[in-house]
Amino acid sequence: MQADRMEHEIEAIKQVVAAIEQAQRTESVEDFVSLFREDAIWTTGHGKFLKGREEIAAFTAKVLPGAMKESTATYEVTHVLFIRPDVAAVKVRQRQTTHDGTPLPDAPEGSPMYVMSKEDGHWRLTANQNTVVVA
Repeated sequence: MQADRMEHEIEAIKQVVAAIEQAQRTESVEDFVSLFREDAIWTTGHGKFLKGREEIAAFTAKVLPGAMKESTATYEVTHVLFIRPDVAAVKVRQRQTTHDGTPLPDAPEGSPMYVMSKEDGHWRLTANQNTVVVA
């Protein structure tokens, strides 16, 4: 993949991760779920396996509303590996913060891995795993 094309795709992937962060902050189940492929899979930070957008939506509707009352999280893309030009493994650093952006000192970091695929010109979450970093 050409360097300028790769940078363009990385920027588009970063925008998806920014949309994840925004959906979490606003507790928007609809916005969050819209980022997934219809047949996506997701393993939550607590190990629950979810299959398909419908199951992901049902789970998210139970856990997201009210989840950001005390704190929120930031998401930073730390690595992108293009498996093919239309498939990428994306490593993310997730940090719990106060609503003003101050990191919570005792909160563990998350280390999500998102496998994204480009569908109809848009990057979509396809196979995803949330992981808590244990010190």
